[in-house]
Amino acid sequence: MKIRSHKDLNVFRCSFELALRIHQLSIGFPPEERFSLTDQVRRSSRSVSANIAEAFRKRRYPKAFVAKLSDSEGEAAETQVWLSFALAFGYLDETALKELDEKYEQLEKQIITMILSPDKWSA
Repeated sequence: MKIRSHKDLNVFRCSFELALRIHQLSIGFPPEERFSLTDQVRRSSRSVSANIAEAFRKRRYPKAFVAKLSDSEGEAAETQVWLSFALAFGYLDETALKELDEKYEQLEKQIITMILSPDKWSA
């Protein structure tokens, strides 16, 4: 399959699905968390996908490509931290956190694989 858009990338589709799942879960967070934890976890999870899309568009420039993917990896790790806070505060259960954490670990591995071989993705 020829990759014509960031939407064709498995890593993008996975990150997008995770962001949707986090949005769904965070709807149940208390109202007092709206402008802190809820907003932060939603923003960082969405930023993973956005940075992957930007990286794909900058793939002709290996350093820019790697930089945007590094941003994406960082946002994925940040999302994991916010999810850990959600568990600590009792907004998520252990099962949900474990599932999301494992998916983010897989996602981060995919991003790192791309970072390590930028030439493979050049246009």
